[in-house]
Amino acid sequence: MSESGPRFYAWCDEASRVDAFAAALSALVQPGWLIGVSMYCDAACDTTSMEEAAAMIRAHFKCDGGALVRSSVLLRASQRFILPDRRGPDFSLGIPVIDFGSCCCAEAYERLDARGPREPQGPLEMSPDENRDFFRFKLELAWGRGPRSIEAEAEVAWHIMQVDLEDLLLRLCAPDGSGRVRTGACTNAWRWNAPVATCATYNADAREVARDLAVSWVHLHDKDSVSRIAGMSLAALHARVDAAPAGARVPLKGGGERAHSLSRETVLKALAAPPSALLEALEAAAVPDEAWRAAAPRAAEILGLTSQLAETGEGPPTWPVYTDTYRHIRFLKKHPPFVVRRLPTGGVVLLTHPYCSLWPLWANALCSLGLMS
Repeated sequence: MSESGPRFYAWCDEASRVDAFAAALSALVQPGWLIGVSMYCDAACDTTSMEEAAAMIRAHFKCDGGALVRSSVLLRASQRFILPDRRGPDFSLGIPVIDFGSCCCAEAYERLDARGPREPQGPLEMSPDENRDFFRFKLELAWGRGPRSIEAEAEVAWHIMQVDLEDLLLRLCAPDGSGRVRTGACTNAWRWNAPVATCATYNADAREVARDLAVSWVHLHDKDSVSRIAGMSLAALHARVDAAPAGARVPLKGGGERAHSLSRETVLKALAAPPSALLEALEAAAVPDEAWRAAAPRAAEILGLTSQLAETGEGPPTWPVYTDTYRHIRFLKKHPPFVVRRLPTGGVVLLTHPYCSLWPLWANALCSLGLMS
């Protein structure tokens, strides 16, 4: 697993975990690519057969309770921006493939081992071996005739990363439309933290989007691990929040002057609010701010020219751009981008850059509905 994010998580019932894990691997790993499977009982295999890998996991999971898989994953969005001079004769060179580690853990495995309680790991988790492989801090961009713009460069990097971030989250959480995974997230933290503090969340049922708030409250107030409470019913989460003392609050960062914390009463109001109203408020809060809109035309021009060059081999010369500078990161953190995506399956995805969190989006949405207290 990587030393620092992004880390992707998914929650499903224990009885469905192996099936959900196998479906996710099938969606993540290209056919014929090498898959390394390690069971915690020391059984292991290296194979190019997804069926063989899944069979080993199924054979040992009940008695072992955990499986670790290493494989390579193709970044589908980034693939569209591989320039012709970086491709081999078979178009294989330069394609953005990164090494990932993923695991599937049973509740019994997470709760105890010979040395005492374990830190929760999922139940399903995956992360790149090297975060720089995912973030792609260096980009080759076609400039055209316009001026250089740090803001536009940051936006271009986000647009490429946004598609990869959403794609990987959905390949883990919703690879086959089965609905096994109820909720999931992506975070730059070491562990699955409060959903409103992550950079992306997935809910299989958009009508349960308030789950992100309720799980965050229970995690921060009662100190329960997110991986163990993420899939609780809304009724059970409501009961946990309602049991807290009146006026209780939990601290949160990044929500601005009005939103340094989240109150018990706000969560209860959000759980009682019509889901459609919450979703519409989140969508309204996701509208880019003035600084982001000002840089958008130049970002779209650079993105279009680079995409054209990658597809046709014709276009202006490119220049290397490093997007991990202080100014790029400062712009993203000061003007965080948000995406609220309603899925055809009835689910919903909330996204922002991994350097940011979803709390400002939630804080603005809750304020607009008059629910913040």
